[in-house]
Formats: sequence, C-alpha cells, structure tokens
Amino acid sequence: MLNNVESLCSASVTPSTCSGHLDRYSPKCFLAKRQIAAAAVNPGESCEFASLQYFALCGVGGVLSCGITHTMVVPLDLVKCRIQVDPVKYKSIFNGFKVTLAEDGVKGLAKGWAPTFLGYSAQGLCKFGFYEVFKVLYSDLIGEENAYLFRTSLYLAASASAEFIADVALSPLESAKVKIQTTPGFANTMREAMPKIYSQEGMTGFYKSLVPLWMRQIPYTMMKFACFERTVELLYKHVVPKPRAECTKGEQLVVTFAAGYIAGVFCAIVSHPADTVVSKLNQEKGLTAIEAAKRLGFGGMWKGLVARIIMIGTLTAAQWFIYDAFKVATRMPRPPPPEMPESLKKKLQAQGKL
Repeated sequence: MLNNVESLCSASVTPSTCSGHLDRYSPKCFLAKRQIAAAAVNPGESCEFASLQYFALCGVGGVLSCGITHTMVVPLDLVKCRIQVDPVKYKSIFNGFKVTLAEDGVKGLAKGWAPTFLGYSAQGLCKFGFYEVFKVLYSDLIGEENAYLFRTSLYLAASASAEFIADVALSPLESAKVKIQTTPGFANTMREAMPKIYSQEGMTGFYKSLVPLWMRQIPYTMMKFACFERTVELLYKHVVPKPRAECTKGEQLVVTFAAGYIAGVFCAIVSHPADTVVSKLNQEKGLTAIEAAKRLGFGGMWKGLVARIIMIGTLTAAQWFIYDAFKVATRMPRPPPPEMPESLKKKLQAQGKL
C-alpha cells in the first residue's frame, strides 16, 4: 500500500512546489524531495513526514494512547457493561459500583483488565497507524485542492478504513473482556476465558460480535477523528488568541486535550446503541445482533449512556493528549491545521469569490 502511495504521488511534482511551512508536510512535497535527496529530515524533527518511520511511530503512539487509557477506565467500563446487560440489578453508576464492591470487593473492579490492555493496544496500533496512511493515500488520490475543500470527508473516509482493520484485531479480546465482566462464574482471567470461549463456540465465539463492533466503532472513530480535526482547526481560528506556530508545546497540548474531550462526547452518543448490543451479544450465547436489539428495546439500548459519556469523553481527550504528547516527545512532524492551498486561493480570487 505504501508503495502505491509513492507511485501515485510522484507524478508531476517538482521540488519547487515544496516551499513554505505547510507545503513541506504535503505527501507530494515529501516524495518529490526524497527523489532528489537522501532522506532529508527537517531540523528538529526525528523523521520525514509520511515516511515508513513516521507511520510506524504513529502506530506506537496509538498503542500507548489506546492501551493505557482503556485500561485506566476498566472499573467504569465494567459497571457500564453490567448496567447494559442487567439494568434491574445494576440501576445506576453509583449503584453498579456499590453492588460490584459488595459482591467482588475492590479486586472485582479490575476484572477484564488484561484483554482490555492487549485488545485496545492492538486496536490503537491499527487505528492511528492506518489513519495516517489512509489520510495521505486518499488526499493524494483526490488532489491537494479537493483534499482541502473536502477535508471532513477525507477524515471520515480515512478513519473508517483504519477502524475496519483495527476491529478485526480487537474482536477476540473484546469478546473475552465482556464475557469476564458480565457473565458471573464464567472466568476471572483472560487465560481462563479464551480457551473456554473456543471450546464452547469455536472461532465464531471470538468474532460473532465483529459486525456490531464495526457498527459501534466505525461511527465512533469517524466522529473521533473528524470532530477532533475540525475542532482543533476551529479552536485555533476562533478561541486561541495567537497562531499555533506561536504557541508553546504545552499550550498546543491543552488545545489537543480540549478538542479531544469535545470529540469524545459526540463519539459516545453516536456509538452507544451498538455498544449495548455488543455487550448483550457477548453475555448470551446464540443471539444475533437483531435479536439482541429486539430484546433490549429502543430504551434499553441507551442504558448506561451517562457512564459512557463520562468514560468516552475522558478517554478520547486522554488518547489525543497521549498521542500528541508522544509525537512531541519523539520529535515527530506535527502538521498545523490545514490552510487553503495557494492555487485554490488564486482560482477563487480570479472568480471573485475570495
């Protein structure tokens, strides 16, 4: 795939097109310069934008971003899942914590931490790594001007493509996590749960919730990336009192966290019904997604929403903060919010539209 990016991007590009702060982060500029110079890295940066090293580091940032944050909120996730599958017993967030502590003690709140950490680390690797790959690939396919004009659609397409792959990596471990958290007596650890699921249901047991997982995660990720990218753009344009280039790294990370939290609230809402269906599917054997949805009912699919908004809002903000902080720490290229290409400005000026 990466070879295709290079072949697609290399046509009709000369080094003269690569002037300016923004241009040096475009895929065409990167490829043109690489054809005439040996791995030139911009001063202060550890790698070239859109290089193999860049994409690999993005994947590592995704592992840290998703693995750490999802593991941190395992207690809240456990209570949320239990509210979804048994709202009679677990009536609210506080009641859910109270019942869980009474039955399992403090240790019980950590149930499912291992499949959570491993599953979401694998998902983060694919989600962030492939998002950056697809963003470069798709932007070159449609051209620089269209990539700016239709940038929201570009973010949506790139994130959906990345999440499609990421969920295949996540599904087996997500099945084990939910089974541990919502089925009393089934298993207490991942080492117990995985062989049991396989012996009872075969490989189907690990992937029976893949389609509902796509239904939950793809809209979530599309909102997570598109909303974040556009919110960052709007914050720098209308809220932050100075240009991004004049902000310190710390100030930039504050903007990242704020944009991440805003995106997280929307993520939680659009993906919650599918999240409830996934929990129900993994709790009961033999159910289909449609049967689970019918059994839950419309109101039932929104149970646990408050807990999920708190969890996902915090989670998404923390993920973007860790991801961006990792880029800062490793001195990776961090392109500024997109600006209108000069060629498009000239066209619009000639038409009297600018």
